[in-house]
Amino acid sequence: MRLRQALAYVSLSPRERARVRGKRAVNQTATGISPDASVAEHSLTTPGRLAACPTLVRTAALALCLLLVASLAYAQRRGGRRAWWGESAVSDDIRTAREVESHSTGTPNWTNPAGFEQDVFTFARIRYLHGGRGGRGGWSTDIPDSDLNLSYRLQQMTALRVDPDGRVLGLTDDDLANYPWIYIVEAGALYLNDAECKRLRDYLLNGGFLMFDDFWGERDWENMAEVMKQVFPERDFVELPLDHPLYHCVFDIRAKGQVPNVGLGVESEWNGGVTWERPDAQDVHHRVIFDDAGRIMVFATHNTDNGDGWEREGESDFYFRNFSEKISYPLGINVIFYAMTH
Repeated sequence: MRLRQALAYVSLSPRERARVRGKRAVNQTATGISPDASVAEHSLTTPGRLAACPTLVRTAALALCLLLVASLAYAQRRGGRRAWWGESAVSDDIRTAREVESHSTGTPNWTNPAGFEQDVFTFARIRYLHGGRGGRGGWSTDIPDSDLNLSYRLQQMTALRVDPDGRVLGLTDDDLANYPWIYIVEAGALYLNDAECKRLRDYLLNGGFLMFDDFWGERDWENMAEVMKQVFPERDFVELPLDHPLYHCVFDIRAKGQVPNVGLGVESEWNGGVTWERPDAQDVHHRVIFDDAGRIMVFATHNTDNGDGWEREGESDFYFRNFSEKISYPLGINVIFYAMTH
């Protein structure tokens, strides 16, 4: 419920926002939400309480999105579900997500109190060579918007202070151990050499946590699983049951929802609810690899694109309400909070 309250305001029209602002009798102490706050006014309050809601989704972008819906449907039916939503050009030598220009509705910015700049959680994205048998994208898919939007929401919803820039690094970089949570996207294209496999194994066995996201169908899964067998020949993936504490540590998640790319997600409003990108990708799986003590080392979300849910939250009200708000943000926040507290 807190996520719905916190995020719903950014999707209102200017007139609706004015009506909300007029209702000053809202019990701010109970909700922790100030609906007329701006990005500049945002700051964390006491641990575990949501601070003032930022106007992260820009009204102009929402209005433009509504004007483009009819054209979008036509473009999508001609093929290319990403006709209106491309990816940023990304250099292989970037160090942070902040260095990449937004290709969505803009990314939020924030600062941490002086003296605490290093005492933060950092969204760390892994750079890899595109050499797998599956996959259509690569390591930079959805950057920077997914990284920075989720980081901002995480700081809103939890007591964690979060790095406003993110980090991009390779598995053999010297500072890998400084980042307890790492993210790999489009794992159907993943390739790791022997040195990277060894570093990843050591990193995970020493307390690190890896999340895979946005890979679809059996071919993508087989490629990722084959790579991870090089890392852990003695371990297998298992499906994580919904009664596991990960699903209930911040938000109460009761289903493994599917998040499509934004183009298909918008189209699902009138295509009968199709949200899978491939015929063999209709069922969502959350599979994990445990260490000997039962700690989750690897969390793989298969046949779903949480990254688009974080990245594209401002481009469509329907997509935001049905996928970003209901599925991708609760899951992303739970995964990170669980990893950082276990």
